[in-house]
Amino acid sequence: MNRPWTLASSVAGAVVVALDGTVLTVAQPRLQRELHASFAEVQWTSTAYLVAVASLLVFAGRLGDRYGQRRVFGLGMLGFGVASAGIALAPGVGWVIGLRAVQGVFGALLQPATLGMLRAAYPPDRLASPLAVRTAAIGLAAAAGPLLGGALVTGLGWQAVFLVNVPPALAFGLPALLRPGRRPAPVRAPLAPGAPLHASGAPLHASGAPLDVPGAVLLAVTLACLVYALTARPVSGAGLAVAVLTAAVLVRHERRAASPLLPLEVIGSRAVGAALGILVAVSASLFGALFVATYVLQHHLALDPFDSALRSLPLAVLMVLSAALCPALLRRCGARATTAGATAALALGVALLSRTTSLPGLACGFALLGAGFGTVMVAATQVIVRQAEVTTAGVAGGLQQTALNIGPAVGVAAAAALLGAGTGPALLALAAVAALALPATRALPGPAASASLTHIPEERVPAGGPARR
Repeated sequence: MNRPWTLASSVAGAVVVALDGTVLTVAQPRLQRELHASFAEVQWTSTAYLVAVASLLVFAGRLGDRYGQRRVFGLGMLGFGVASAGIALAPGVGWVIGLRAVQGVFGALLQPATLGMLRAAYPPDRLASPLAVRTAAIGLAAAAGPLLGGALVTGLGWQAVFLVNVPPALAFGLPALLRPGRRPAPVRAPLAPGAPLHASGAPLHASGAPLDVPGAVLLAVTLACLVYALTARPVSGAGLAVAVLTAAVLVRHERRAASPLLPLEVIGSRAVGAALGILVAVSASLFGALFVATYVLQHHLALDPFDSALRSLPLAVLMVLSAALCPALLRRCGARATTAGATAALALGVALLSRTTSLPGLACGFALLGAGFGTVMVAATQVIVRQAEVTTAGVAGGLQQTALNIGPAVGVAAAAALLGAGTGPALLALAAVAALALPATRALPGPAASASLTHIPEERVPAGGPARR
């Protein structure tokens, strides 16, 4: 597998998705005015995408494990670009909402594949560096998104923020489909007692096992209801109730399924479970804090959106720098200490924002947010993806992306509910959410475990021969 192309494709897919969300926020007021849409309809241009993408991420990751990460990435990238072009040509807001849901389906296909491709291309001990590059690129996209969106909307109209997705979709999607690489073959591992067998008597392994469609449907309904409930204003109690009910049925089904959607070797890992929980808590704290901070900057301090973006620029800068430094920290300190320190820094940053509105204080608070989140993103993602076999890397990537969709929804919902008590108490509560993740860092690998990986020989691809680099 060509590592430079794989890394470039992974970065391109992550950046396209990150930019799409940030530039849309800038374009929504113009879109509402020109399409004569209500405020609720404009909200649904975001909600439809979030519900679709969050509900399908894990199943899309399983499809990548079965049919090839590169093939699924190419399909997702091209579909994302076609849906984006359709939105730009949409005659009404109803079309925009429907096509945003379609865009979410293809976004769900490409996002886990961006991590699955890296896991297939790099041995476990060399994953931190490409993940750092990917995280730094996301940070740059987050910083550039509002500025790029503003320029595009001002100069060309709201349609331009969707058309900008088309060139990278073609540039990376077409080569991935034209040269999809070899399909993953089953990994021959010792047969565990009670493991499911094929009709021929052979063991069923990841890519040879049947797809767990009932499990995929149950998980999709659970996540769709959860995301909808959290993004609704006010929070939907009925949506939460349905999510809890279907989650219980899902757990029962997965325990009995011969080939579960969520393999035990992925979700049964204590380190992976801890890393996923940390990502949910930290992203909830970050995005909830940004929701409150935006309210402070634009309402209390009467700043316009551009000045507000400039005040928060240290977040993006430190996110990029911390992601670049994280591989060295992981080698020296291990995932446990690195993630604990970064989580504490993020919690401290949120707490600082609750106490100050001065320029130096805000800069310091946002810098701590960026440094903490960038480091946690690389360290926790490395734990999740590295622990997975190549044949289950898509599911691992889907779980990581799901955590990063659920966390912000939880954080923004909590922030909106807490704002009535004041911005200071709301931010302190969100700082406590990040601090609650600190005990979970004890389950992550320490420096000794990280160091031992450097002696692992380079893996072979599941197809059997030596990996082509």
